[in-house]
Amino acid sequence: MRSASFLRVVAIGIVALASGAAPAQGWPDKPIRVIVSFPPGGVHDTLTRVLQPRLTEALGQPIVIDNRGGAGGNIAADAVAKSAPDGYTFLVGSEALATNQFLYRSLSYDINKDLVPVAKLADYPVALIAHPSLSANTVSELVALARAKPGEISFGSAGVGTAGHLAGELFRSMAGIDMLHVPYKGGAAAMNDVMAGRIQVMFLSVALSAPQVRQGKLKALAIAGRKCAGLMPDVPTTAEAGYPEFEAPLFSSLYAPAGTPAAVLERMNAELQKALLAGDVQKRLAELGAVPAPSSAEDFSRLMKDAAARLGKLIRERNLQLD
Repeated sequence: MRSASFLRVVAIGIVALASGAAPAQGWPDKPIRVIVSFPPGGVHDTLTRVLQPRLTEALGQPIVIDNRGGAGGNIAADAVAKSAPDGYTFLVGSEALATNQFLYRSLSYDINKDLVPVAKLADYPVALIAHPSLSANTVSELVALARAKPGEISFGSAGVGTAGHLAGELFRSMAGIDMLHVPYKGGAAAMNDVMAGRIQVMFLSVALSAPQVRQGKLKALAIAGRKCAGLMPDVPTTAEAGYPEFEAPLFSSLYAPAGTPAAVLERMNAELQKALLAGDVQKRLAELGAVPAPSSAEDFSRLMKDAAARLGKLIRERNLQLD
């Protein structure tokens, strides 16, 4: 007859398995699929491919990259949310995972229930750029100009609800100014129109804007946030310009299906932190204008909740919708 103590041990084991806290024995023992929310060639895809050989070596299994762009990252997120939580499917997403729940009236997945954060991967500094002919050369001068000419200064973005659009809306709100939003089908198209002088300003990643600034085709008024950017070391920040609370988050992150064993998530996070701190990886990311941002799952989860609260409020106030 089995003892009461044995039965208690069995019960504890069942609870641990149900909570995903038990170690995933033998993981990984087959290839791991990483679904990227964007097409090949973009910053999120490039980052994933920079990390791919490091993770393959560390985990002893191939990392298979599966690009599924479209719908602001929702196609990829839905695929991962509906995957088995066995540690063999992950999602590389962007800051849009914090805001899509407010921008879309109906989603086929719940970011708060169907996916779990594994780690933040990298930040992409954002610059407030302008056409060289714009009379404003600083943030304060731009604000003064916009106040003197309400609605006459236009800002471009890669589309409604994108990071650049939300940055512009947040800046308008904090500065108390009226600027006209002009959405485009992609950041490159918007940048080209800033260079042509058809629109005046936009928030754009430093990686894309730095070469044009160096060539004199654009000028940078500020780096959005509190930290300077390596590719634009002499450009002041919006915090230095008097807006310490203003941030334009642009980053890559890793998620897994809810229910993925905790031991798997912890191992993946640990290997990612090692990879992101490797000298060759940091050098390559610096060339891409990216800043490695290794973090614990808990810290990244808090960051996402803060971003969702702040930007969700803005989206509701501006009545921004994508469907």
